[in-house]
Amino acid sequence: MDRIEQYREIIEKVLTEHAQIPYSYSTIENRVAFDRKRDQYLLLYLGWEKERHGVIAHLEIINGKIWIQEDNTEDGIATDREAAGIAKNEIVLGFRHPKIRPYTEYAVA
Repeated sequence: MDRIEQYREIIEKVLTEHAQIPYSYSTIENRVAFDRKRDQYLLLYLGWEKERHGVIAHLEIINGKIWIQEDNTEDGIATDREAAGIAKNEIVLGFRHPKIRPYTEYAVA
């Protein structure tokens, strides 16, 4: 399996696992949306807490790296990617300003 296909499999597995975690205080449901053709991966919530729906996590594969564009998970999606064997230099924290990225342990772009 090539590296990009491996990244797709890992992203989908981790987001699907996150989607199965129930909310204890609400009737909110988690949903996933995967677009392999454009390498877009979303974890969403749907329900009536404060808003009707929103993004929990948004990941993309751009130029061979995993870009985490949004991460509203408790422990952070990047740590799940690391645990799955993806090196920090293959993960970009897109939700961080480009000037801040060099000071993280992750790739800058």
